[in-house]
Amino acid sequence: MTETAARPASHELTLTRLIDAPRASLYRCWTEPALIRQWFVPAPWTIAHVETDLRPGGRSFIVMADPDGNEHPNDGVYLELVPNEKIVFTDAFTAGWVPTEKPFFTGIVTFEEEDGKTRYTARARHWRQEDMEAHEKMGFHEGWGVCADQLAALAARI
Repeated sequence: MTETAARPASHELTLTRLIDAPRASLYRCWTEPALIRQWFVPAPWTIAHVETDLRPGGRSFIVMADPDGNEHPNDGVYLELVPNEKIVFTDAFTAGWVPTEKPFFTGIVTFEEEDGKTRYTARARHWRQEDMEAHEKMGFHEGWGVCADQLAALAARI
């Protein structure tokens, strides 16, 4: 069997930042419901509800609320959790490995130590080019960028 070099996913959107906070703080912000509520959506949106079952196959359920109070549920599962290093989740399944009707993306979040700070990288891998383009048009870079700023501010003070 021949090993091949890893190559970037073809339908991937990526955001990376160097954050002045420890990896453990960033990981907590991604995994503790009370902290997720404080940064996960760009203001004036809010988080109405959060459930985390931190194990492969465990539920990740976050309900976002827009400024008019309309709720937008995001149901999925965790695929991989490496404390303080990596979180992988997807909306392709819900709890109990029940497939969803229209999977949109898999999220891969990594936290790497770099010069006393954390290199934070968030990747959204989509199954289809059309989904990636739609995510980009929805404001992936702007929205995830604002959230990364909110995440950095929260992680620096916890």
